[in-house]
Amino acid sequence: MTTTSRMNSKGKLRGAAFAALASSLALAACATTGSASGSSDASSGSDDDAPRFAAMTPEEGPFASTYSRYPGRPTALVGATIFDGAGGMIESGTVLFRDGEVVAIGGSDLATDGYDVIDATGKFVTPGIIDIHSHLGDYATPSVDAHSDGNEATSPTTPEVWAEHSVWPQDPGFSRALANGGITSLQILPGSANLMGGRSVTLKNVPSRTVQGMKFPGAPYGFKMACGENPKRVYGGRGRAPSTRMGNFAYNRQTWLDAIDYANNEDADRDLGMETLVGVLEGDILVHNHCYRADEMALVMDMAKEMGYRVTAFHHAVEAYKIGDLLRENGVCSAIWADWYGFKMEAYDGILENAALLQQQGACVVIHSDSDGDIQRLNQEAAKAQAAGQRLGIELSDADVISWITLNAAKAMGIDEMTGSLEAGKMADVVLWNGDPLSVYSRPERVWIDGALMYDAMDRSRRPVSDFELGQPGEGDVK
Repeated sequence: MTTTSRMNSKGKLRGAAFAALASSLALAACATTGSASGSSDASSGSDDDAPRFAAMTPEEGPFASTYSRYPGRPTALVGATIFDGAGGMIESGTVLFRDGEVVAIGGSDLATDGYDVIDATGKFVTPGIIDIHSHLGDYATPSVDAHSDGNEATSPTTPEVWAEHSVWPQDPGFSRALANGGITSLQILPGSANLMGGRSVTLKNVPSRTVQGMKFPGAPYGFKMACGENPKRVYGGRGRAPSTRMGNFAYNRQTWLDAIDYANNEDADRDLGMETLVGVLEGDILVHNHCYRADEMALVMDMAKEMGYRVTAFHHAVEAYKIGDLLRENGVCSAIWADWYGFKMEAYDGILENAALLQQQGACVVIHSDSDGDIQRLNQEAAKAQAAGQRLGIELSDADVISWITLNAAKAMGIDEMTGSLEAGKMADVVLWNGDPLSVYSRPERVWIDGALMYDAMDRSRRPVSDFELGQPGEGDVK
């Protein structure tokens, strides 16, 4: 009997017991539109035949975003060097935004009537910086056991869990990512202990009492998978499967086969994990796969073809440079560090030129953090990767490098139609830098999210502080 079958059998037994209890109570039934088993209609339409209780269906959007943009002012940034995030650069340019959207970008001839004009001469403008791989909120600071909520390391596959249900909105890391790194959007992923770690969530980096108030409206869910050393170490260390890489693949493949059976069984009881996997098979949920070695990435792409899903991005991917052509042909992005390598065996062959070689091969490059420290300087991480490539003789324009932390990240997260570049009609997620953003000496001077000024280095009242920090030494300190 498969894991899914056992779960369904238990669900039917529980359902039978509950029905018997409900009958014995002889209470009046209520008309509903769904049930815990996933049925969406009452067979006869009579109240007597309808289920007494019903959960919302996935289509009804449980845990939906409640994000509402903060109020902003019509703003014109005039005289800056503009990197649009899509590979373009404008000297002495102008950016106009109002009502939460970019209105136009162009030269000094753009009319600024009706806008608050900011003289940005000698400064730089980019889209808001996006981190595709973060654990803020799930591994919140201070880093104590009570805040360790990113890995449900109780089974090799836990597709039923959602990262957003662990996110602590008061994590001070959010405000530091905003102030120091210009981070306007970020994807929070489960950890990599499991082959299937669960759903990710994309957030707008704004203060909120609830995670739903941060949840990026319209962003698709992601699905975290992991291969290699982590799952085999965690579960092999417990004397159970998978303890090898071949065990990893066998376990993954069987789970996908179970998901296919579930998807094709109209009578299956509702299963939260299977719902997520079916969402992946349907293309609605994007796969973000933790994977280091080139050979494993190639195998994972074969497994995806076998089972009928696709990988959106390999994360960490320190050997991606070895298979840039395969990644390009399969439309898979590499979300990588600039210079993390050698800290475990599967990271041994990482090189500083990874990003540059991928760019040279026409593959999609994203620089990520996986760190509450590096998220505060993704601009510097991108610059380090650029410098490594230039030392190798690979020319990389500043405008293209900026896309590694803006539009490319947005594409891999499925939000590029809304953000990631400075284009008319897109969200006004904008960073004004006090100098070249690819310099270690530069910092965000002002940060707007949906056209609302969320950070101003010159105005202490616009340095967000979480409730957790209030009254503590160093509250709101951006260092």
